[in-house]
Amino acid sequence: MEERNTSLSARSAVLSALLGCHPPRLPARQLVRLGELFGIAEGTVRVALSRMVAAGDLVQADGHYTLSERLLDRQARQDESREPHVKPWDGSWEIAIVTAERRAPADRAALRDTMNRLRMGELREGAWMRPANLRREIPAVVRAQCTLLAGRPDGDPTALLWDLGGWADQARALEQALARAARPLADHPVRPGALAEGFVLSAGVLRHLLADPLLPQDLLPSGWPGDELRTRYDAFDRAYREVLLRHLTG
Repeated sequence: MEERNTSLSARSAVLSALLGCHPPRLPARQLVRLGELFGIAEGTVRVALSRMVAAGDLVQADGHYTLSERLLDRQARQDESREPHVKPWDGSWEIAIVTAERRAPADRAALRDTMNRLRMGELREGAWMRPANLRREIPAVVRAQCTLLAGRPDGDPTALLWDLGGWADQARALEQALARAARPLADHPVRPGALAEGFVLSAGVLRHLLADPLLPQDLLPSGWPGDELRTRYDAFDRAYREVLLRHLTG
């Protein structure tokens, strides 16, 4: 079968599917059928699965594929972006200043990746901060390279740390896309093209939610669309997963 260009590789399709499943476990035949939605040949999917097992991304047993422990952490972060673990905000901020010397490039990269996952904003090189309104542990990589402080900045540095307008504009565009993508799910049968489009859209919404700084209400612009996007996505995801499962098992 000739493969056509798609917006997802076999690896991306497999990872997105498993990251969206609870538990994150699917049989090979369903992953192969998922690949068909994007014009990905069965052999290409199976090669990707073998490579992902070899790379430690997946665990294979009894014809099923499961996310590795490392990617289970990614799924947990994705889930948390849909249901944030917030706490009442008392006006204080978390501040992390890089004080370690002679850091290797790998250490610098690991710190930056971790700070982004913690939704910390970078005020300048080596100075990270955010409102102290999230419930989470500070990883060892941060404690090893930074001095951690708490404080209350003069004024509001939010605009220097995050592009809230850009995030909000994209969130509203995704809300409209979800509304459009929900309509074809009521068709019987649902077009494979609509399933493929919904799959790609779901992945895009989840990526965007991971970039939400999850600020306290007091620091958000009027009309902030974060909660509305989550609510709309949850409704879409329930309907979409039901239709997709019927397709994969049919």
